[in-house]
Amino acid sequence: MKIHKEGKRIIVITLGMIFAIVLIINYYHPDQSLIHYLCYLALAALLVFVVRFFRNPDRPLSIDPTIVISPADGKIVEIIETHEPEFFGDNRLKVSIFMSPNNVHKNWYPVSGDIRFFRHHAGRFLVAWHPKSSDLNERTTVVIEKSNGTQLLVRQIAGAVAQRIRCYAEEGKNVDQGQELGFIKFGSRVDIYLPLGTDVLVSVNQKVSGCQTVIAKF
Repeated sequence: MKIHKEGKRIIVITLGMIFAIVLIINYYHPDQSLIHYLCYLALAALLVFVVRFFRNPDRPLSIDPTIVISPADGKIVEIIETHEPEFFGDNRLKVSIFMSPNNVHKNWYPVSGDIRFFRHHAGRFLVAWHPKSSDLNERTTVVIEKSNGTQLLVRQIAGAVAQRIRCYAEEGKNVDQGQELGFIKFGSRVDIYLPLGTDVLVSVNQKVSGCQTVIAKF
């Protein structure tokens, strides 16, 4: 299993913490007991969780300019027509994907094109499935313009636990569909804003896979 670069430091810190806890436990209570074994089991489970959280799967993709692929693993929690004030200033179709701590947290570009806009916003840490999290939480906004002029907005949103977003977008950069967009640590949400009239192919509560599930078709 490949480990994402964003997780390597955290995994090393976790290993050090586990090693220290084991040393302390055995220093003060050297006689092994059931409580010792339960502590070891809990620490092992923590390590497995952290390592698994930062898994970095390879997902080959055949680029298709007519489709929008899912930028994240997770579950569709909202599909609505709503006003997008930050960049477009008009109504768009918003598709929201909630990422639980059990999902892969790597994010992908849903379409190919040029990055026309990128912003990072500090903010609050509401639970990621809360509708207001799109506007109030820490978040990044990336607008990609396809070769035909169609623009699509992707927003990474931190949740109650996720308090660090990594986004590799740069204004003016050309990106490919399926290329890595970034990584969100420990539970989060990704919103996609599509032009009105786009044929959305997913439904609320549907589970989606990043770089694999087709979200919409132009």
